[in-house]
Amino acid sequence: MGNGRESDVIEDEECRRLFAELSEYERMGVRMKINGHPASPLQIASEYAVKENLTYMRDYVADEEGKVKEVRFVKLSDKK
Repeated sequence: MGNGRESDVIEDEECRRLFAELSEYERMGVRMKINGHPASPLQIASEYAVKENLTYMRDYVADEEGKVKEVRFVKLSDKK
């Protein structure tokens, strides 16, 4: 995987945008999970890059003040 930069791992532009978005959430202290497991922005974007026939739903969890505190990605189903 080269030097480990996200551009070496994520070739798809949509996945790069997702990585950038999630990295910003991470900087704000927002936790992220995919299918119930803690995950980094790179792990989630990489999963999207190889998703092929999978569909994921985002679930935003807010605190009492309405600020996003967690983003969850849940596999819904295989596309047909």
